[in-house]
Amino acid sequence: MTQPPTKSSEWVTRSLQAVWHPCTQMKHHETFPLIALSHGQGAWLYDEDGHRYLDAISSWWVNLFGHANPTINQALRDQLETLEHAMLAGFTHRPVIELSERLSHLTKNHLGHVFYASDGASAIEIALKMSFHFWKNSGKSQKREFVCLTNSYHGETMGALRVTDVGLFKDAYGDLIQSARLVASPDARQAKSEQTPSDVALQAISSLKEVLGKHHETIAAFIVEPLVQCATGMAMYDPVYLQEARRLCDQYDIHLIADEIAVGCGRTGTFFACEQAGIWPDFLALSKGISGGYLPLSLVMTRDDIYQAFYHDDVTRGFLHSHSYTGNPLACRAALATLDIFEKQKVLSQNQILIKKLTQAFSWANEDSRVENLRQCGTILAFDVKSDVVKTGFAKKFFSHGLANEILVRPIANTVYVMPPYILSDAEIDHLGTMVKKTLNQATST
Repeated sequence: MTQPPTKSSEWVTRSLQAVWHPCTQMKHHETFPLIALSHGQGAWLYDEDGHRYLDAISSWWVNLFGHANPTINQALRDQLETLEHAMLAGFTHRPVIELSERLSHLTKNHLGHVFYASDGASAIEIALKMSFHFWKNSGKSQKREFVCLTNSYHGETMGALRVTDVGLFKDAYGDLIQSARLVASPDARQAKSEQTPSDVALQAISSLKEVLGKHHETIAAFIVEPLVQCATGMAMYDPVYLQEARRLCDQYDIHLIADEIAVGCGRTGTFFACEQAGIWPDFLALSKGISGGYLPLSLVMTRDDIYQAFYHDDVTRGFLHSHSYTGNPLACRAALATLDIFEKQKVLSQNQILIKKLTQAFSWANEDSRVENLRQCGTILAFDVKSDVVKTGFAKKFFSHGLANEILVRPIANTVYVMPPYILSDAEIDHLGTMVKKTLNQATST
C-alpha cells in the first residue's frame, strides 16, 4: 500500500511547482529532494517531519548567534512598533545613524562613511562603482579596470561577475562582461616542500606587483577577500599578502577593496579580517553576519577623502546608486542587536575558546589518510578529500549522508568545511566533529 505523503513531501511538491531556487539546477531535484524546514532554534534547523540538522554552515555563513535568537528577536519586535521602513533619500533614522557610527568606531574611524545595500553582490557593485566614479571625479577617467585573484568569487550580479573567476557562474554571461585582470592567488595549499604560507603569499605578490606596475594608469582598484577565499574552496593565506597589497596599492595610486562579506563579523578571529594584517582598505564591503542572519543587509565603508570627492554642487558628481530598501530600519536594528551581543558577551574573546574546541573536534583529520590540507582560520575549518578517494557526486553524497547524521554541511567540490554559529555547546561541537567523520566514511565508500 502506498504510504500517505509526509508534511515535508507536500511542501516540497508545492515548492518545486512555484519556487525557482538559487544556485540550483532545478531538474536535479527530481532525484535530490529539497528539505522543507519548519523552524529553527539555536544551532539547529528542523524540518516539517521533525528531523533536526546542526547548521554547521550557518545557513550560507550568515547566522552568528543561532536561529530565533531572543536578543535579536526582541530588538526587531521593538523596532516594529516604531518604524518598519522609510526611504533613506532625504530622510534618516536612529538605527542607520547608530549602526554607521558603531561600525566606523570598529575601524578606529579609518572608514567613517557607510553606504547601505541589501546583499553581498550589491555591496561589491557599489564598491566598484564608487572607485570608478572617484577616479572620474578626480580627473582620471582612464582608471576603469579592476584586478582580482585567480579563483576569486565576489558575487553574481554583472559587476560582481567582472571580478569573479569561477567559470560555473561566469561563463554563461561572458559576452556581457568585461573581465578584470587576474593575479596569482596566495592560497597556502600551493606551498612546495619547506615553503611556508608566508613564502607562498610573497610569491603571489610578485604577480600583483607586475600587473600594477604595467597597468596602474588604467587600474581603478584591486579587490580581495582578506585571509580566506571562501566560495572557491576556503583557500586560506598569510596576512603578509594583505600588507604587501596595501603597500603596492599606495605606491601605484590604486584603491584596495576588502570583500569582507563572508570573512567579516568575527569569522577569522578578529571582527574584520584585515585587522590581522594591520591594514585598512579604501573600501570595505560587509554583509552576511552583520544582521545576525536575520534580514538582507549589506554595506560599503570608505574613507573621508573618497567621500569628499563626491561632495559637490554638481549632482552628477554625487553617488546616485540606490534601492528602495536602503538602510532599512529593521535590518539596521537587527545589526545593532548583533553588535550588542558581540560587545556584551565578549564574543571575540569567547570565540578563541570555540576555535580551540573546533580544532580538537577535528583532530582525527590529522591522521586520516583520505584528508589533506587540514586548515583553519578562526571559526572557519576546512580540509580537502584526496582525489583518489573522491567518488562521483561526492559533494551531494556527503550532503545527503550528513543530513541523515543530523548535520548540515555542503562541501565545495572535494573541500569539506564548517563555518558554524558562535553558540555551539561542547556536546554540539563533539557531535559535529564525530558526524563529519562518519559522513566522510559513508560518502567515500558508496
